[in-house]
Amino acid sequence: MNKIALIFPGQGAQKVGMGKDLYENSQAARKVFDTADKVLGYSISDLCFNGSEEDLMKTKNSQPCILTVSIAALEAFREKCNIDIYCAAGHSLGEYAAIYSAGVVDLESVMLLISKRANLMNEAAENTTGTMAAVLGLDNNTVIELTNKLKNVYVANFNSPGQVVITGDKEEILNNIELFKEAGAKRVLPLAVSGAFHSPLMENAGKEFVNFVEKFKFNDAKYNIYTNVDANATTKGNDFKSKLPVQICSSVLWTQTINNMEENGVNKFIEIGPGKVLSGLNKKINPNLITFNIYDWESLNTVCEELSKCKEKELV
Repeated sequence: MNKIALIFPGQGAQKVGMGKDLYENSQAARKVFDTADKVLGYSISDLCFNGSEEDLMKTKNSQPCILTVSIAALEAFREKCNIDIYCAAGHSLGEYAAIYSAGVVDLESVMLLISKRANLMNEAAENTTGTMAAVLGLDNNTVIELTNKLKNVYVANFNSPGQVVITGDKEEILNNIELFKEAGAKRVLPLAVSGAFHSPLMENAGKEFVNFVEKFKFNDAKYNIYTNVDANATTKGNDFKSKLPVQICSSVLWTQTINNMEENGVNKFIEIGPGKVLSGLNKKINPNLITFNIYDWESLNTVCEELSKCKEKELV
């Protein structure tokens, strides 16, 4: 029996023109964009379809844009395919698409939540001197040990074996790149980001977000959501309400999340949203994992056909 998991990408997946063909071809996707425009009071649609790469890279823009495209692709998928979903997860901001997919919050609420999150994180980044860097070729424990030796440097993302993202004080990270290389890192790549996301430097944003999430109703999830902060399956609405603010300041346990999902029987993943970042990480986490991608209208149709074939094989 197929156990299918949905996974949703995070910041960095943005692409100029993303979501436009979904808007043009799917009534369900169009409704998502139109609702996002109305709720946020400006044209997310225009930003996604016509915004420049520079505009889309800004945290306050990229987060609501990626979320809108991901949810639009999800609803277009649901409109076209009837597939049972076993569980879901999202990378950083992608977690908001995951909880939406399971009915934890409605569309208007999730758009307001991600807009507030993006603005708080953007503000925190402007008030601190932080950055992030990808460390390639070192195991998790070695990266943790090295960051513990530095001042205000932490692990942001455990993305895959041999790919760990560090975050924290900009000067401290840039001045200690050789420390990681001397320990065996193949490469250390500073990332084009505006702040030290998923670190204690985002603490003020996390604290303010606690008060904001209290305004919203969080339902229990229809299926398990594996959350970034602990990689554990979660269904209780109040648990999401408490975990989402913490997520802003803590590590994204992505490798652990995918491993836990697989251990619990997931045998197929569908990445929904712009880009193919998570599919690439899945290959590194476990080359045997089957991952489909839905990022535009053409890929949506291809995936629906493939899943239909899988369903037929199960019935034979």
